[in-house]
Amino acid sequence: MDNTELTKDQAEATDQTFEYDEDLSPEELEALYDQSLKTVQEGEVARGRIIAVEKDYVVVDIGYKSEGQIDIREFTDPDGNVNAEVGQEIDVLLEWTEDEDGTIILSKEKAAKIKVWDEISKVYANNGVIRGVVVGRVKGGMSVDIGVPAFLPGSQVDLRPVRNLDSLINQTLDFRILKFNKKRSNIVLSRRVLLEEERESKKSETLKVLEENAVMRGVVKNITDYGVFVDLGGIDGLLHITDMSWGRVGHPSDMFHIGDEITVKVLNFDRDRERVSLGLKQLKDDPWNNAAENFAVGTKVRGKVVSLADYGAFVEVDEGIEGLIHVSEMSWTRKVRHPSKIVNVGDEVEAVVLSLNPESKRISLGMKQVEPNPWDLIAEKYPVGTTIEGRVKNVTDFGLFIGIDEGIDGLVHVSDISWSKRIKHPGEIYKKGDEVRAVVLNIDRENERFSLGIKQLEGDPWDRVPESYAQGTKVSGVVTNVTDFGVFVELEEGVEGLIHVSEISGDKIKTPVGMFEIGDTITAKVTSISRKDRKIGLSMRRLDEEPRSTYSEYMNNTQSATSNLGELLKEGLAQKEAENQE
Repeated sequence: MDNTELTKDQAEATDQTFEYDEDLSPEELEALYDQSLKTVQEGEVARGRIIAVEKDYVVVDIGYKSEGQIDIREFTDPDGNVNAEVGQEIDVLLEWTEDEDGTIILSKEKAAKIKVWDEISKVYANNGVIRGVVVGRVKGGMSVDIGVPAFLPGSQVDLRPVRNLDSLINQTLDFRILKFNKKRSNIVLSRRVLLEEERESKKSETLKVLEENAVMRGVVKNITDYGVFVDLGGIDGLLHITDMSWGRVGHPSDMFHIGDEITVKVLNFDRDRERVSLGLKQLKDDPWNNAAENFAVGTKVRGKVVSLADYGAFVEVDEGIEGLIHVSEMSWTRKVRHPSKIVNVGDEVEAVVLSLNPESKRISLGMKQVEPNPWDLIAEKYPVGTTIEGRVKNVTDFGLFIGIDEGIDGLVHVSDISWSKRIKHPGEIYKKGDEVRAVVLNIDRENERFSLGIKQLEGDPWDRVPESYAQGTKVSGVVTNVTDFGVFVELEEGVEGLIHVSEISGDKIKTPVGMFEIGDTITAKVTSISRKDRKIGLSMRRLDEEPRSTYSEYMNNTQSATSNLGELLKEGLAQKEAENQE
């Protein structure tokens, strides 16, 4: 091959042209060829093409007389896979033109870093935007990968302080470069600057349409105890808790979460101070406007218990409409001392509208009215005179309470326990839990009282007293009590008579105390009968009107040791005088 052909072939291979002298020797032509190729200097970046992938290196053609080599590790990922293909074009850094073996050493990684720095420099010079990945936290802020490590100060992360910076890790975000120094590898970024520019841009557009009564879309930006702040587009508005719902709102977080998109109405806009008041409930009509139609008296409704007070429970029957169930309207039969004994907050209950006042926004509800009043049915189920059986639920000084139906107790007054026994306390005979029988005496529907009687299970012995103890009849009985005004004598069980002190003897007696003992058997004459008052008047004095034989018989029966009544009385008076003298 002559010198001309060699030079042409080489020139075509390198796609370069140069002047040469045909009289040059081959060595001179070779040197001229090398000089023409050497357009890329050491430390510069060139474009090359992979022509081979070997075990330890990748061969790249960059237009030199010989190919360059890149360490295979620069193409190997963490999993050990080699990401290099023949024909692939890449940027490389020319580290050395030739090593001791005459090999050109290249680096893909270093070339990439040089290109990144060049790109960063251009972005910084043009005040442009660069994208990066937040990789971790560092002192004072975050570390961001933009091809090379960069620093994002905590104050430049957002428009407002971010409490949880870790939430940004692995996020890809846009930044503005605040500081750039390649020699010191110092890059400071800001995301806040971009957000401020975006906010100002949106703000100018929002202000064009922002006015009172305008309906706008926004994003919940912050939640507080008193409301939520909504971003309307570059300007924030406050949606107060009282304007969120016509109903009761415990906390704004019960209705909203940060990031929620909501539609609101502008209630007030102070353009000078750029303060916006928003409303959500104002997008709907006040439910009380139609309350008279929807909640007429007698209407049965369902609702949720929202709060309890000592006097009742508040129930939300519709958004913004709460009714009160007073404790007296919770049960027909139970005496409810506190609503928590019947319902709890959050319970779904059924009730009936008892009264409605839309002007004062009040509704009275009743739970017990959902079911029939058992007192309306009790008279039909247990008419007067019916014998019932029940368990003693309570024992008091004045009587027994007996369970009849669920929630309804009947009272047996102490006076209706026995015809004959004098009962000081019902507990002498009955205890709680005893099964008893009784007769229905009276049902008072209005006062919800059910009267029962036990003694009425048997006949009243006074029904036959007028016949058995006619006036003038001589009777015998046992002394049950002795008082200053007379002596009580039991003629039979349940029938008692009184011998007044004036009817004991023809002689004047101040008191019979000491003359008779309880348990003594005496005879007397019936002087009067009152069936209504259940009283019988007796007289010993009038026994003297009987024949002597009868009188003597009486004396023999009552005091065998005394010959006549006069002696008995004299003996009693003498004994009493002796006691007084002592």
